[in-house]
Amino acid sequence: MTRRRLPRPSDVLPLIGMPDRTLTSLQRRLERCASVWDVRAMARRRAPKAVFDYVDGAAMSETSLRRSRDAFRRVEFTPRVMRNVADVDTRVEVLGRSSELPFIFAPTGFTRMMHTEGEPAVARVAADKGIPYGLSTLGTTSIEDLAATSPDTRRWFQLYVNRDRTEPEELMRRADATGYDTLILTVDTAVGGIRRREVRNGLTIPPQLTLGTMAEMALHPRWWFDVLTTEPLGFASLTSTGGTVGDLLTRVFDPGVTGDDITWIRENWSGRVMVKGIQSVDDARLAAQLGVDAIVLSNHGGRQVDMGNAPLELLPDVMSAVGERVEVYIDGGIMSGTDVVAALAFGARGVLVGRAYLYGLMAGGEDGVRRVADILEKEVRTTMQLIGARSLDEVRGTEVRLRTS
Repeated sequence: MTRRRLPRPSDVLPLIGMPDRTLTSLQRRLERCASVWDVRAMARRRAPKAVFDYVDGAAMSETSLRRSRDAFRRVEFTPRVMRNVADVDTRVEVLGRSSELPFIFAPTGFTRMMHTEGEPAVARVAADKGIPYGLSTLGTTSIEDLAATSPDTRRWFQLYVNRDRTEPEELMRRADATGYDTLILTVDTAVGGIRRREVRNGLTIPPQLTLGTMAEMALHPRWWFDVLTTEPLGFASLTSTGGTVGDLLTRVFDPGVTGDDITWIRENWSGRVMVKGIQSVDDARLAAQLGVDAIVLSNHGGRQVDMGNAPLELLPDVMSAVGERVEVYIDGGIMSGTDVVAALAFGARGVLVGRAYLYGLMAGGEDGVRRVADILEKEVRTTMQLIGARSLDEVRGTEVRLRTS
């Protein structure tokens, strides 16, 4: 028979969990996020619907985005056991320099709309993690300001080509002069994709005060207070605004960009050149023939062409075709460290992540970006240990396949 007694204070007090007083309440909420998906859910609560949908949405039926994510769900590892994985090495050489982790913070447009801390917050986390960060032509922090506020970050610059070539030439000159070492040429934006969420939400660049947005103020006063009490939202490297982002891309950027423009870029840029937006083996071969340093297999996060292919599915064929001649990276659909490891197992040098850290930025500014980076890092390390890979070279030798059902 069980004997019962009244609990003593000395029995109960050790069981009472006390909050970590060194963390803010926001940081404690972020700590309870166990995955990037949890951070996404927190971002959805904290940001206005139009802002969240700008990040979360994709082109038309959003099939390309779903395919990218679904491809990672079909990955099947064959783990190796009885290996000493007490220590794993996550370092990788990325375009001539060591990166502490195999993921890169991708360039994203209009970043201060997600949180007023914007690009500098993302760059600071990148510096702390020892990884590169790409500033977009559509960024909301200037080339020089990011360099001044984030001098320890390895900075890349992403270029869209305007119809007026003097503007991109000036951007390349400024980035070159302020220590950006890699140019990311995005080639999948002949015109802007049709993003239905932005049309339905009436999201324009910059955001306009309509009856709908004023109603959103009541639901998200903190976001609106930040926006209205800081520098006005606008592009730092682009003078044209108005309409949706898709409208802007179609109106401003040159649909006539071809492989011949690589020569023009080499004449105006002294660093490495990465071409982003490759979606076929033939275009991967063309980029390699043009002598670029790296390519990114990318469907622009599903935000351009609808019903496109999944970069992960394309990766093995591209590696067979050009993997010995250029560094191959992928982006699109990456929501976990296991996704990162899967891409490497299929041969990628590394991955670019954009949406994932933007969810963090919306959820909690720099603290949110840091939480996403911490989650990805832990998941990369844990997945490596569980499949028996002590280094990223061993990850690339891991037996892996895409299930067909």
